[in-house]
Amino acid sequence: MPGSSGLLDDVGGKKHMNFFSNRYVLALTGAAGIGGFLFGYDTGVISGALLYIRDDFPAVRDNYFLQETIVSMALVGAIIGAAGGGWINDTYGRRKSTLVADMLFALGSLVMCAAGGPYILILGRLLVGLGVGIASVTAPVYIAEAAPSEIRGGLVSTNVLMITGGQFFSYLINLGFTEVPGTWRWMLGVAAVPAILQFVLMLFLPESPRWLFWKDEKAKAISVLEKIYDSDRLEEEVELLASSSMHEFQSDGTGSYLDIFKSKELRLAFFAGAGLQAFQQFTGINTVMYYSPTIVQMAGFTSNKLALLLSLIVAGMNAAGTIVGIYLIDRCGRRRLALTSLAGVVVSLAILAMAFILQSSSDICSNALNGACQGAVGWFAVAGLALYIAFFSPGMGPVPWAVNSEIYPEAYRGMCGGMSATVNWVSNLIVAQTFLSIVGLVGTGLTFLIIAGIAVLAFIFVALYVPETKGLSFEQVELLWKERAWGNQGNRQSLLGAAP
Repeated sequence: MPGSSGLLDDVGGKKHMNFFSNRYVLALTGAAGIGGFLFGYDTGVISGALLYIRDDFPAVRDNYFLQETIVSMALVGAIIGAAGGGWINDTYGRRKSTLVADMLFALGSLVMCAAGGPYILILGRLLVGLGVGIASVTAPVYIAEAAPSEIRGGLVSTNVLMITGGQFFSYLINLGFTEVPGTWRWMLGVAAVPAILQFVLMLFLPESPRWLFWKDEKAKAISVLEKIYDSDRLEEEVELLASSSMHEFQSDGTGSYLDIFKSKELRLAFFAGAGLQAFQQFTGINTVMYYSPTIVQMAGFTSNKLALLLSLIVAGMNAAGTIVGIYLIDRCGRRRLALTSLAGVVVSLAILAMAFILQSSSDICSNALNGACQGAVGWFAVAGLALYIAFFSPGMGPVPWAVNSEIYPEAYRGMCGGMSATVNWVSNLIVAQTFLSIVGLVGTGLTFLIIAGIAVLAFIFVALYVPETKGLSFEQVELLWKERAWGNQGNRQSLLGAAP
């Protein structure tokens, strides 16, 4: 992420801050992290609300495409919001970008709450998606640019935890409103609350010091830094930030999008990073999070309330697994964690597929024992779902984002990271828009077998194309890609000087 240069970590050699030593930094992180919470909440809340939207709107009940559009229109908005979010951030600053995202999210939530038909609901989903897209760009940048270098990685990683925490909270809200009149309207309307909360908090929080330096408002930037660092560290940090700002923002030769495709080592790095982001989605995680109540009902649990309760457990496991992943990623390594995660994902998806195939087979359960047999198979499917989350969340949840934040050279980290994030959003949209249609064509069991096959391809991809970057400086990672591109002569190749 911008501001996470390894040079800042190594130059001063002063590492006297720990994760909880500065409450001001934690306050900035917590306020900005609400952006991740908003994305997670929206992902989870629509899956539960969809159960009741189908009951209220007959046009939605029997139309898989309309159901998928209600879910995926937020992703269309997120793609647009993320694509424009970088420009908004650079032009108007991180703080104002967050305020714009909050207004869009709150407005979209209220439109959905008051929707009189599915198409107004889809408009609200689009507005929410725009807010989520801008927030997904802004939150990690704001956190990174305010965080001390020695704890920056941990603080930025909390945004992933906020996403999974938002999903868990959304299922809790869904469960709480099951007996309330206007069920789904409350579920979607409450989504405005965290946006309004963040809006109010951001009115009292400062702009990113890095952005202020870039805009030559150094006095304001130093005023912010004084609240983060003690006097011994402040002077050093100001000098480093001024030098970094001069290098990154005032140079006309910092790189272009064309350079990514001209340079062999950059192409290899982007291929690995974008591939991880695509496989994160195509191995099914947001299928599970968007449609987990529906999947639970497909498994034979017809009660909406029971489906939401089981989905709440799934979301809680996802959040807990993310905490485990944050702990393990710098100990076990990114590559090993991803491979272990994918191996477990393949097994759990096979279990899910087997459960649904057994459920649909009239030859397995006799008529006399049909009820008990179907119940056992249903719990077998839920067990596979829980196992999937247990393996996915510590590995393929955080690893793609962590790897993409560290495998690109400083001058290209924002561009490549943004392009990889776009791949993630587009892949997310494809999965959300096609899952139920594929289920309708080939059945749930075969659908999960297809996803298991994709997970096998993801395992092979990680084994072949994703190097281990644990403990490496950014300069060492850059050298690693040069050696992969040019062999032992990579040390003598300039980043863009050699012909592709």
